[in-house]
Amino acid sequence: MDVIEAICKVLPDVIGMIVPIWVAVVFGVLVGWLWRPKWARSAIKNLAIPTKSSFVASSEPSTILCSEVSDTSSSSKLDGEMKNFVGEEDLKHISKLVNETDGGPAWIGIMDKSTSNMSYQAWRRDPETGPPQYRSRTVYEDMSPEMMRDFFWDDEFRLKWDDMLLEAETIEECPNDGTMVVKWVRKFPFFCSDREYIIGRRIWESGKAYYCVTKGVQYPSVPRRSKPRRVDLYYSSWMIRAVESRKGDGQMSACEVLLFHHEDMGIPWEIAKLGVRQGMWGAVKNIDRGLRRYQKHMASGAALSHCAYMAHVNSKICTDRLKQLEKTSNDSQEIVTCEQTVNDEKKPSGKNIPKLLVVGGAIALACTIDRGLLSKAVILGVARRFAKVGRRL
Repeated sequence: MDVIEAICKVLPDVIGMIVPIWVAVVFGVLVGWLWRPKWARSAIKNLAIPTKSSFVASSEPSTILCSEVSDTSSSSKLDGEMKNFVGEEDLKHISKLVNETDGGPAWIGIMDKSTSNMSYQAWRRDPETGPPQYRSRTVYEDMSPEMMRDFFWDDEFRLKWDDMLLEAETIEECPNDGTMVVKWVRKFPFFCSDREYIIGRRIWESGKAYYCVTKGVQYPSVPRRSKPRRVDLYYSSWMIRAVESRKGDGQMSACEVLLFHHEDMGIPWEIAKLGVRQGMWGAVKNIDRGLRRYQKHMASGAALSHCAYMAHVNSKICTDRLKQLEKTSNDSQEIVTCEQTVNDEKKPSGKNIPKLLVVGGAIALACTIDRGLLSKAVILGVARRFAKVGRRL
């Protein structure tokens, strides 16, 4: 009887604590559903997310691409169209990023670590519109720029070391300048669907450096599916060159990689930033392990994969021409970078949390936690802060 009486006394308090939490959860789900963006409503009707503008450096890309099977007479014409697909505007943009003359916000250091055969530094900046942008500098000891270039391009071998890559397929390629269009499917955490990327990529060689551009492109002949979800805004490009080893022997036996990356994965940008911060160093070490495996693999006499072979088919550009290109005033790349997508202002951004959802959740939380260190005033004050941030975004 004493036990039953004790349970009867405790049960109302337990219910009083649990019910407001569930009410807050249900309320948040309902508000989130009612406040869902237009693209989500359209996706429900059409079972697909509508097309966004791709991150393109030049004019709208041509849908006719240079193919391996195209005949000789049409190859030259299609090759010209392919250059517009990933063209000199892209080269100019990465050159400006390398020299920090792109006019963007200042970079903020977020990491500086090293191992016995690799050093790594990373920076981040938050543009006024668009997702966070990342810049990193990695120096690999006992590595040539050519090996590094082939490693990044080798999708066949990437499937062996990159646990996040589920599928990799070459859609189109141009044997004249090495431009490729590939499709990737990357694995995301269990609470997110996998992501699909249609990537245009090309390499320029200038002096003793390689400028490797990869970016999301529109490719209508590959239909958009509900799963995996298509990532339209994607930019990941790097410059590779030989540098002096930190061994102090004066030899240019190390390889420097300057990477510039940003993408809109379809999750709130603040959450994405947290994920990047937590997983960055582990990802960097995994790349280094994959690179050393690739180095041993090639040293064993293994043949180049087709993708790695395409890395050897690149465009040569002299350093004077590259400097001249960087000084030209037609900065269409920066314009598109700021624009990001056609309806960026109309579309709720990844970090714009609905005000009513935040305030409503805070009210429910305040009603639940009425004892302890957090007072209702503090919680509601934080909610007002978020609401003001939401209006500014």
